[in-house]
Amino acid sequence: MKLLKLPVAALAAMLVALPVSQAGANELTIGLASEPSSIDPHFHNLGPNNAVARVMFDRLIMPDDKQRLLPGLAVSWKAIDDLTWEFKLRQGVKFHDGSPFTADDVVFTFQRAPDVEGSPSSFGTYLKGKTITRIDDYTVHIKTERPYPLMPNDMSTFSIVSRKHGEGAKTQDYNSGKATVGTGAYKFVEYVPGDRIVLERNENYWGDKPEWTRVTLKAIKSGPSRVAALLAGDVDLIEQTPTADIERLKNDANLTLSQGISNRVIYLHLDHDRDSSPFVKAKDGGDIKNPLKDQRVRMAISHAINRDAIVSRVMEGIAIKAGQLLPEGFFGRSPNLKPVEYDPALAKRHLSEAGVGDGFKLTIHGPNDRYINDAKIAEAVAQMLTRAGIQTDVVTMPRSVYFKRASRGGPDGTPEFSFILVGWGSGTGEASSPLKSLIHTYDKSRGFGASNRGRYSNAEVDKLIEDALATVDDAKRQDLLARATEIAINDGAIIPLHYQVNTWAARKGIKYRARTDEATVATDVISE
Repeated sequence: MKLLKLPVAALAAMLVALPVSQAGANELTIGLASEPSSIDPHFHNLGPNNAVARVMFDRLIMPDDKQRLLPGLAVSWKAIDDLTWEFKLRQGVKFHDGSPFTADDVVFTFQRAPDVEGSPSSFGTYLKGKTITRIDDYTVHIKTERPYPLMPNDMSTFSIVSRKHGEGAKTQDYNSGKATVGTGAYKFVEYVPGDRIVLERNENYWGDKPEWTRVTLKAIKSGPSRVAALLAGDVDLIEQTPTADIERLKNDANLTLSQGISNRVIYLHLDHDRDSSPFVKAKDGGDIKNPLKDQRVRMAISHAINRDAIVSRVMEGIAIKAGQLLPEGFFGRSPNLKPVEYDPALAKRHLSEAGVGDGFKLTIHGPNDRYINDAKIAEAVAQMLTRAGIQTDVVTMPRSVYFKRASRGGPDGTPEFSFILVGWGSGTGEASSPLKSLIHTYDKSRGFGASNRGRYSNAEVDKLIEDALATVDDAKRQDLLARATEIAINDGAIIPLHYQVNTWAARKGIKYRARTDEATVATDVISE
């Protein structure tokens, strides 16, 4: 058979035009719904950031797809007395530049991670209140003021960075790649905000070598555009498959879907702190004493929301309505809490009892590129509240702007908004994570309330959370966490809406393990 000869330029053009899966059999392109706000692994405790960071920077303990704890840069850990945990570190690990990993890098990470300049939501919730000591090159001790059984869980939540490259480094040094030197399975190649992140395989990785030699993460905010890119062969895998397209894609023989419930709750945070809240007004637009501080008003809002309608209509049935911080099967949830029933008559009665029976004006703020159908959820909530007598406007924005403003856009770095749509996935896989970060009284010095953007504060709940964190007995800790959750939810600390069910879609021949932490992790993508 005579071979067809083509000019080099023509052959190159053909290769560029080929789908990713043909142009580079060992290369992978992933379409991201929400790209990281930074490559700095400590800048923002946010799902997209953590998902990318985990393949470049290892953790002491590495959670698997079900958030079970596995050895990472620590090969073993144990409590050696009531207040001290000992971690034995993995020997022979090299950073991407060939320098050795030692206890010095762990100590440096402890110093850096909780206090990165400008962080919208820090890792202080996992690191404050702990003192680390270097024992030798491959041993560290971590002490707490009270017994702390959840130390291994906390150590599975953040990336270990190089002291050599991290000392004096700012977030922009990680975004440029200058300081982006980890021990992970992939090395940094390129970061173009709003477009792509390019990684290459670390051929000297200490663990299992990943399948893909090169990974490109493309930011594709629009759901229909992500689906179109997958169908065209421009990407191999997409996350947050639009709920409206799932049934159609399931029937496409050229695609495979993976789906699983996550531990992320989508919820509403309300201004519990200010007597005059900036986005709460009287019906005539004038100032009003903040009604969100009244528990009856918070319960009215909750009863005015039809969660079944949100799940069935907005989420196309691909969600589970929520009554607390975590879905069934996770440690620390309460067996006594159920989703609040839709009852507009009761909502109006609560408003009347609170002295705002004529209603008031409210603005809901939310992201439009972070959670599945986030802007549509905000619009649905606004319509429901308006029908109940609370005239509600909607303002949504890109998550890169939203989280900064929601956390510290107000005077003196306080939260800017009055009423927000947001989500939280438990990084530790149990209830102390959302309780510590969302519900406990804001206390930056102790690492509590790092994402408590409503500034909720309840001394009884605080004590239950802190007692739970110091309780070694699992059954007793479960009860304390459940009780703290019950009091907080019944008080309207936050208003849970639903738990996300996540769907990944891939070209035929590629499989993804759905994760409870929702992360899209390149090392979890395998060919079949």
